[in-house]
Amino acid sequence: MSKKHIIVDPITRIEGHLRVEAVIDENNTIVDAFASSTMFRGIETILKGRDPRDAGMLAMRICGVCTGTHYQRSIEAVEHAFDVTIPKNARIVRNLLQGALYLHDHTVHFYHLHALDWVDITSALKADPKKAAQEAFKWSDEPWMAGEGELKVIQERVAKFVKQGRLGLFANAYWGNKHYKLSPEQNLIAVAHYLQALDMQRDASKMMAIFGGKMPHPQSIVVGGVTCVQDIQNPARIAQFKSLLNKFRNFIKRAYLADVLMAGTVYADEALDGTGGGLKNFMSYGDFKLDDTGFYGASQLFPSGVVLDGDLSTLHPLDQTKIAEDVSHAWYEGTGKPEHPYEGTTIPKYTGLNKKEDGFAYLKTEEKYSWIKSPIYDDKRVEVGPLARVVVGLAAKDPLMTKYATAFLEKLGKSLGLGKAAPASVIFSTVGRTAARAIETELMADVMMDWVDELAANVASGDLKTWTEFDFDEVSKDAKGFGMAEAPRGGLGHWVVIKDGKIENYQAVVPSTWNAAPRDYKGRMGAYEAALIGTKVADPDQPLEILRTIHSFDPCIACAVHIVDTKGRELSSFKVNTSCAV
Repeated sequence: MSKKHIIVDPITRIEGHLRVEAVIDENNTIVDAFASSTMFRGIETILKGRDPRDAGMLAMRICGVCTGTHYQRSIEAVEHAFDVTIPKNARIVRNLLQGALYLHDHTVHFYHLHALDWVDITSALKADPKKAAQEAFKWSDEPWMAGEGELKVIQERVAKFVKQGRLGLFANAYWGNKHYKLSPEQNLIAVAHYLQALDMQRDASKMMAIFGGKMPHPQSIVVGGVTCVQDIQNPARIAQFKSLLNKFRNFIKRAYLADVLMAGTVYADEALDGTGGGLKNFMSYGDFKLDDTGFYGASQLFPSGVVLDGDLSTLHPLDQTKIAEDVSHAWYEGTGKPEHPYEGTTIPKYTGLNKKEDGFAYLKTEEKYSWIKSPIYDDKRVEVGPLARVVVGLAAKDPLMTKYATAFLEKLGKSLGLGKAAPASVIFSTVGRTAARAIETELMADVMMDWVDELAANVASGDLKTWTEFDFDEVSKDAKGFGMAEAPRGGLGHWVVIKDGKIENYQAVVPSTWNAAPRDYKGRMGAYEAALIGTKVADPDQPLEILRTIHSFDPCIACAVHIVDTKGRELSSFKVNTSCAV
């Protein structure tokens, strides 16, 4: 049997450094795959010995994209350790900050990181703007800025860039690939919304800055509550947030959902045959507390739980004690067994790549080959993220998630001419993973409107409390806690052990740790790797399909750390040579 080895390094349109190696057979079908993070994260080590109240400010530097969610999880891990319950105003503000991050993150992901896996920019130049305007009404009763004149302006703008050779990030892609399926008119609609979404992400950043102080790296969350007292007391600030939210909500319903429905319909064959389905084991920590009963006792917008083998009829309860990380195939030393985060270690052990063959150096896939550890839950590999939240919500029979997911499946079924809703099984695919983000983005935008009103009403009632007092010297003698919730990309957990007022151990298991991980001690694949198996590649020299599936997870490989002393001088620098070409 003839097999070909494909190396994609670096994967672009992601945060961080990611390499994928895939093996395809004589039918151009992927039969084996390996995902490798080629950058090291050292925040956990840096946090040791520090005041736990400062951990959030440093932990948010794990990532330059979802800074606020690392910030919250770190703060909450310390609050959990100290047994501190925050006031109602602080809970709502944190929900709004995290919700705004969802809107920002999901919209940027679809249009600016993932859309070019479905949309052929060059094809849009051949479109008839009049027909494109008519096409837009197939997917939305009120299309967002998709009139003939508006689309013509967009087309002329892109054509001008092409003529001047100024395509920028559009200049180098797999244009014309056989697995681009949208019509020229559909491509033009998507390109128009791609450009308009650039303005929308700015509005989402403003929303986060209103209560967060700045974006990225917000400053208003502290152990015990929030500090944005003046902002929540000012009706104009709350009104500004709501106005921006309402505009964004309209874009989601009239552009984002419509474009995902359009793509889902055109690529329905891949959804129906389960391309990119992967592990089919899903986990959600649950998130967005809806009452003030304290840690992990409050009702939540997103339910927690585990679904195995794609079985939507059974929801297994989540138990954080069953979470562990294995380093059998990661560039770390370990204890010889999977470690729970409380006892977790972060000891680098880089072993390099194989010697160059045919001009390329390959991963040592039988040994260690990634800077990402391999998390396991109850000795199983699981996927986290928007798809996991939708799956767990459906398995939990959550009324809200079921309502929004069913509405999308009904629209998809109608556009496919099925005469009924599309089967729920279509979500177990690359297309479904992409649709899940849009489904929960609409849900989030609608619910946030209620939260804004709840905050305004609570403040108007005279409740201005934003912080819960605690005795640090007493609660920090000997404590440990975890902050577990759902970042936009999936389950995010921070675990902290505190002794005599200082951090003794700290571990963060991020969404892309769960999804982008290498094989574990039993040789079982991570979510990225499993999702690629069985995928048909139209052109091995243009592995568009690999990018499409990997991007559907929205990879966020944690940022590397550069260490300097207090005078700004470099202490040490470390170079990991991941170049594979001669």
